[in-house]
Amino acid sequence: MFKFFEEKFVPVAARVGNQRHLVAVRDGFLALMPLTIVGSLAVLFNNLPIQFYQDFMDSIWKHEVWTQWGGNMWNATFGMMSILLAFTVAYNLGRSYNKDALATGVIAVAAYMTFGTFGEGGISGLTSGTGGIFIALLVSLVSAELFTRLLGNRRLLIKMPASVPPAVAKSFAALFPAIITIGVFALVRTVISTSFNMVDLVASFYATIQEPFQSLTNSWGAGVIIALVPVFFWFFGIHGANIIEPFMQTINADSVARNMEAITAGKEAPYIITKPFFDAFVNMGGSGTTIALIIAIFIIARKNKQYNTVGKLSAAPGLFNINEPLLFGLPIILNPVLFVPFIITPVVTMSIAYFSMKAGLVPKTVIAVPWTTPPILNGILATRSWQGGVLSIVNIAVAFFIYLPFVAMAGRVQKKEEQLEQQHEETSSPKQNVEEQKV
Repeated sequence: MFKFFEEKFVPVAARVGNQRHLVAVRDGFLALMPLTIVGSLAVLFNNLPIQFYQDFMDSIWKHEVWTQWGGNMWNATFGMMSILLAFTVAYNLGRSYNKDALATGVIAVAAYMTFGTFGEGGISGLTSGTGGIFIALLVSLVSAELFTRLLGNRRLLIKMPASVPPAVAKSFAALFPAIITIGVFALVRTVISTSFNMVDLVASFYATIQEPFQSLTNSWGAGVIIALVPVFFWFFGIHGANIIEPFMQTINADSVARNMEAITAGKEAPYIITKPFFDAFVNMGGSGTTIALIIAIFIIARKNKQYNTVGKLSAAPGLFNINEPLLFGLPIILNPVLFVPFIITPVVTMSIAYFSMKAGLVPKTVIAVPWTTPPILNGILATRSWQGGVLSIVNIAVAFFIYLPFVAMAGRVQKKEEQLEQQHEETSSPKQNVEEQKV
């Protein structure tokens, strides 16, 4: 199987990974890497599940004060992610076309904001934060394509005298392409809003995706869907955890309480599918069981500078199930090499945990443990048994071996990308260098 992946999958992944638009998305996420680290630390600061830490912070400030501080950090990072991403992705795509990259990024933000919701409180949180990532990616790529093509049209060019500063001339050169690009997206927004009565497009988009999950039941099939949906959407830039969260909160409030009632009454707990079940045995390190990915990076990706650096930065947040640094830093989003393990791993770990509980090998979850509780400890606390910790270890080991060959492939893909870039630089070198070599 590994030989097949080496011979067939790696070359295809390398070609796909070098596709212009995917490279722009990757570089756009990488540009925001510092913000994802800061935002992750803010989440960890507000949710660190250590009672001593909580008591100590409460002794310094009131709980509301220091959580507001962390919240302000989150608002300035993850809370602005979609808007910033619209700029960085379009900027990199414009630069790949050797067009005005700065103007391309600015126009993409304006085009995305035509889809934003404005009210008395300003822009909605979904529009600016991680909830709008998918729409931001789509709009940034399409607007950049449209704008860069119009930017080279002589009929739309406003010629300025030679005495005019270059910055002013570039601004006027982009005027008509900007009007057309923003006008097209504003028209699309107007048609959608009036035809379908959608005031908040991002919120409507999320509500449409969330609706089918309300009818899921306590079965293995439901577990597969709940495990698959977050990672599938995350791969395409949609905040998968937010999609499934309303349903998870509903089953958490009901199923965990009923499990505890049954155990107290001396009966068997009826529910396997609960929120603590996924937090303890599936989402270890975050969506995709990425704690195993971090371990794999440390073991076999030391020579891959990008993966090694991101792995080190992601280790501390990942220990508390915060994996945005990995999602945005590698990135996992639209990464063809990591697509297979990122999708398969949570389904496999969920199935192992489900049938282990179904067979009575591990007690069912009866405690709603905070989601930031580290893996293994989370499993012990949620089930109130050592078997829960053992199950967590088994799932991490299985996930590790699933990720292992793909992390190795990532190094090979990166090597091929570097070779292609080197060849491109050599073939596009100035003629002067060629003449010097001849001499």
